Amino acid sequence: MLGKVVIAIVIVIGVVIVKKVLNWAWLKPKKLEKWLRDEGYKGNSYKVPMGDMKELATMMNEAKSKAMPITHDIASYVLPFDHHIISKYGKKSFMWFGPTPRINIMDPELIKEIMLRPNEFHKPHPEPIRDGITGGLLSAEGGKWTKHRQIINPAFHLQNIKNMFPAISLSCSEMIRKWELLTAENGVVEVDVWPFIDNLTGEIISRTAFGSCYEEGQKIFRIQKEQMDLLIQQLAMIYLPGGRFIPTRANKKFKENNKELTSMLRTIIDKRKKAIEIKEGGNDNIDLLGILLESNSKEIEEDGIGMSMEDVIEECKLFYVAGSETTSNLIVWTMVCLSLHQEWQTQAREEVRKVFGNGEINFDGLKHLKIVTMILNEVLRLYPPAVMVVRAISKETKLGNMMIPSGVHIMIPIIHVHHDRELWGEDATMFKPERFSEGVANATKGGGSCSFFPFASGPRVCIGQNFAMVEAKTAIAKILGHFSFQLSQSYRHSPFPVFTIPPQFGAHLILRSI
Repeated sequence: MLGKVVIAIVIVIGVVIVKKVLNWAWLKPKKLEKWLRDEGYKGNSYKVPMGDMKELATMMNEAKSKAMPITHDIASYVLPFDHHIISKYGKKSFMWFGPTPRINIMDPELIKEIMLRPNEFHKPHPEPIRDGITGGLLSAEGGKWTKHRQIINPAFHLQNIKNMFPAISLSCSEMIRKWELLTAENGVVEVDVWPFIDNLTGEIISRTAFGSCYEEGQKIFRIQKEQMDLLIQQLAMIYLPGGRFIPTRANKKFKENNKELTSMLRTIIDKRKKAIEIKEGGNDNIDLLGILLESNSKEIEEDGIGMSMEDVIEECKLFYVAGSETTSNLIVWTMVCLSLHQEWQTQAREEVRKVFGNGEINFDGLKHLKIVTMILNEVLRLYPPAVMVVRAISKETKLGNMMIPSGVHIMIPIIHVHHDRELWGEDATMFKPERFSEGVANATKGGGSCSFFPFASGPRVCIGQNFAMVEAKTAIAKILGHFSFQLSQSYRHSPFPVFTIPPQFGAHLILRSI
């Protein structure tokens, strides 16, 4: 009798599991596909269980294997499968990430609506690439995000960024000195500037985030770089349910690195907390970690709730990816663009000399660099640090005149919006900084609508955008003051997406001392 009961229970459990798997892998996706087509969205038919992932991975690997022609029309190279879908089916299209459909939203008014409603249009969970590298403010939602943002905000107040400016300037000057040594003999040298710029932003974030723990910060930077490489190696696998837990060599190394990162950061944070408690922190508290810990302590005293040690560790991880990757990409693509468009390089250099003369670059003078700011905005438009934004909904939600069912993800292809001829004109893929001569709000036909959002928009706009712009302006101003530059014949154009869009084959330029 007992045996029959056990068999019956096993059968019931088996039926339940089969039903859930069937619903996840087939019934729900087909139901969502019907809704998509009824709403006028077009895309490939759903294929069990990978959807479009196999074709996406194939096209990404093919793009990664070669350089592209030198042009700013890079969307087809950066997001080849997305570009294929949009080109084939139009702006109102969708694609399959496994059994989950993603609809493309490219209408600036709808984008604005999504950005202004972060509690309804939240980040997907889990989102393997992002969750594998960054936690903290980038992935927090609801009340946790509000609390974290409140605690971290003081670190990015303009006065605190000004206090960190000497560390930013020092790192830039050290890179300039390295380049001066390379050009010392003949006054000219061909060099891949990308490793220097990549290291520059890592050094800046190590100094401004951890101050006296700079050397440990450099180790963390190197490990975070390796983590991003490991995730890209597993692009197709990590979107499979449980894919991150398959014991591949890359997965094992990723877990080992994560354990080491957490241990190193815990040691740095403990050391700093003790220094603050016994009042030996001194000027160390002007760095990001010191300000964050001080702000967190005040929040706990006043409200009883703050950030845990794990929360602080995740924010420190985020400092590196968001704080260094974004800015290094902006600086290197600015140098590439100014190499291609010498007239703008000349104008920018003249402006830097006019503002600073022969003196040192100073914080207060940066706000007078109008032409440099226009150039940086145009580079952010053509080569945005994040090429897409993905959002999910937890229940049926209204967007515009649509009621979107739960289970559909929303993708905002930033790079396609930034290159959209309907928004920016027929010259949308050309480098024309003059678009921003009257500010960001007047750069497109849509005026104040959401057509330009390299740092996102709405309540969740990037908290570090002012820090990034100060860093980029300082680096570009110092470079322009010491060198002229142009593309080398060995330069290979390759803006390939990792976390941002670094130059896959480097940035080989010819530097001339001036």
